[in-house]
Amino acid sequence: MTDRIADIWGVRTPHAPQQPWPVRVDTMLDAGVSEATVSWVPSVCVLCSNGCGCEIAVADGRMVGIRGRDVDRVNHGRLGPKGLYGWQAANSPDRLTRPLVRRDGVLTESTWDEAMALITDTSRRLLAESGPLSHGFYSTGQMFIEEYYTLGVIGKAGLGTPHMDGNTRLCTATAAAAFKENFGSDGQPGSYTDLDVTDAIFLYGHNMAETQTVLWARILDRLAAPNPPVLVCVDPRRSNVADAAEVHLPIRPGTNMALLNGLIQQLIELDAVDHDWVAAHTIGYDDLARTVAAYPLDKVADICGVPAADIRRAAEIFATAPSVMSTVLQGVYQSNQATASACQVNNLHLLRGLIGRPGSGLLQMNGQPTAQNNRETGAGGDLPGFRNWDNPEHIEQLARLWNVDPLKIPHWAESTHAMQIFRYAEQGSIRLLWIVGTNPAVSMPDLARIRRILADERLFVIVQDCFPTETTALADVVLPAAMWGERTGTCTNVDRTVHLSDKAVDPPGQARSDLDIFCDYAKRMDLRDRDGNPLIGWHDAEGAFAAWRECTRGRPCDYTGISYEQLRGGGVQWPCNDAHPDGTERLYTDGVFPTAADECETYGHDLLTGAGVSPQQYALLDPAGRAILKTAHYQPVDPTSGDYPLALTTGRTVYHFHTRTKTGRARQLNDAAPGPWIEVSTADATQLGLAEGDLALVETENGAVRLPVRVGRGRPGTVFIPFHYGTWDDSDELPRAANELTDTVWDPVSKQPQFKLAAARITRLGPGAQPTPAPANTASAPAKPEPSLAAGAGGPRNGGA
Repeated sequence: MTDRIADIWGVRTPHAPQQPWPVRVDTMLDAGVSEATVSWVPSVCVLCSNGCGCEIAVADGRMVGIRGRDVDRVNHGRLGPKGLYGWQAANSPDRLTRPLVRRDGVLTESTWDEAMALITDTSRRLLAESGPLSHGFYSTGQMFIEEYYTLGVIGKAGLGTPHMDGNTRLCTATAAAAFKENFGSDGQPGSYTDLDVTDAIFLYGHNMAETQTVLWARILDRLAAPNPPVLVCVDPRRSNVADAAEVHLPIRPGTNMALLNGLIQQLIELDAVDHDWVAAHTIGYDDLARTVAAYPLDKVADICGVPAADIRRAAEIFATAPSVMSTVLQGVYQSNQATASACQVNNLHLLRGLIGRPGSGLLQMNGQPTAQNNRETGAGGDLPGFRNWDNPEHIEQLARLWNVDPLKIPHWAESTHAMQIFRYAEQGSIRLLWIVGTNPAVSMPDLARIRRILADERLFVIVQDCFPTETTALADVVLPAAMWGERTGTCTNVDRTVHLSDKAVDPPGQARSDLDIFCDYAKRMDLRDRDGNPLIGWHDAEGAFAAWRECTRGRPCDYTGISYEQLRGGGVQWPCNDAHPDGTERLYTDGVFPTAADECETYGHDLLTGAGVSPQQYALLDPAGRAILKTAHYQPVDPTSGDYPLALTTGRTVYHFHTRTKTGRARQLNDAAPGPWIEVSTADATQLGLAEGDLALVETENGAVRLPVRVGRGRPGTVFIPFHYGTWDDSDELPRAANELTDTVWDPVSKQPQFKLAAARITRLGPGAQPTPAPANTASAPAKPEPSLAAGAGGPRNGGA
């Protein structure tokens, strides 16, 4: 029994590269509940993107605990703190249990018939007045495949609107974009099992110790055993990853592209390029080599603000390690030149041919548990099955599958991304916005603007969620949704492992599954195919999954060999089909990529401007199954100014997920990190006259927040705020959400917002009334440890794991 708030990653189970990762089953049950008295329902944890297999404990019709699933390939029984404690949110007394409709400015309880009639009447009226461009859908990274796919078919084949995206745009759009640009299609090449045998691990802008705790435990077990891998960390903060690394590169925010161009230049200078493999399996080497020649070591060191010797050592590790595993996350995705930088990580692996081999691969990580499915199914900014908007045959395939006119499917341009959806709502062309399972009034940049948009009387806002949030407070209709464990469905994690989550308990009150709500809308709208049959021809999760399987036939993400029965035995990696009946551990083992013009998901973009490559231009390029070594020059950016001299970054803390809709309702997690803070370096604290626990005013051109100070271990000139926390606290005169401060700026290719770059200033307001609530056992650890700052605030009542 251990306190998993203080001991985040649990006990070590070291193993050498030639040995399997040992099993360790983590369990948490309500007080007084015995394992022998409960039934266990197979599921998957959905509180980070790792996708850990688990089992839900059920007694008397309610969830009473959880344990890791020992046979699962992802976690071998382990769970992180969010997985161990976050399930308790299902039993929170403030669940939404009845539809709410705004009457005379006040949200009041109504019936499902009344709420759905209001939605469908408004929808029909707007379609008649303005057509499908009047409708926008903004969904999540937390639904199941069956729900995403149903929503995608409704929007694209039923209504014909291009305005569909998810909050995956905020966390993982760059992962998809980089894979498309280099490899022709989305899809993670690597596997978690590569970490068990790799010789070197590079983490770029990825604090894995907090964002994917079980995956970090997997690495810790390698580091604690003989023949550990060499670890390299790129992060301006001194995280737990940095503490474990041989090389830590705390670069200036916004300089990822310069660093990565420099690493490639060093790789070439060290003569570490596998020229035969590159010639056989890639195109674009000469252009890449010419570009990176402009980034010698000393120049890159000056741009990034790190020692040249450290960059050289990192390059040597990449150049000489027999196998290398790389992971990438928000420090790259939410920063300057996001897609271009992520592509350079892909390029590093391509130059050495380190892809599709045990121990060598890429995980352009997702930030949310089902972000991969949002991208695969067409509920977000992509066509289902990784199809190409510009390929007429791909549109015909969908039209035949759905039995609709190809012209019904909006494909004159790429789907509208989330940032543009909110712009259209602001301008008044989108008049119905359906928000599903997300909280943009906390998670989007420049929140004052987002609140104004959602409160605009011209916009009819539907919010579908499990709990009241800052966004439901602004809705015209609120639909109570079933949450995880209360419905059946499948989801796919970062390394393409598909899991089934069986329904364990009934949802509270009148709450319904997202699938039931979408099917009800389609039926009430009388959406039909060209033969007059209902467009949505399924009525339950397994039927929806069967329809989705058929949609993926022959595509890179082929699910046709996967069944619910198979998934009840454990997770399976796609593609899974007749040729690969047990799934596929790694992609591109043969060095062949889906870049052929008739197969690729996109014809690509200019990495600097975002301008699309035409089908004719792509035909001249003719990759024909070879990867594309795409690059660009570093574009200098300095977020600071005379009035705002500090670079503000935002991010996550280990104890919370997204905007705390669920984790904030689990006592142990809330107690461990109950409120936000501003993290400053010791040098900046001295210059500004700040001490641990002081109250400070943090300002940007967008707004101001008042937060307690943590004097931490970050880079001088860079400050950090966790983004999870809601907009207001009852005791505050100012809002407290990090995104009150961030800018409406996005990457030209992935359209992902640049949350990591804002110019800020800090003013001391006075001493605080209590210690800063920042955890002391994570990247937010104080620079000077003090006994009064506990590792975690959860205390001994946390239970064991």
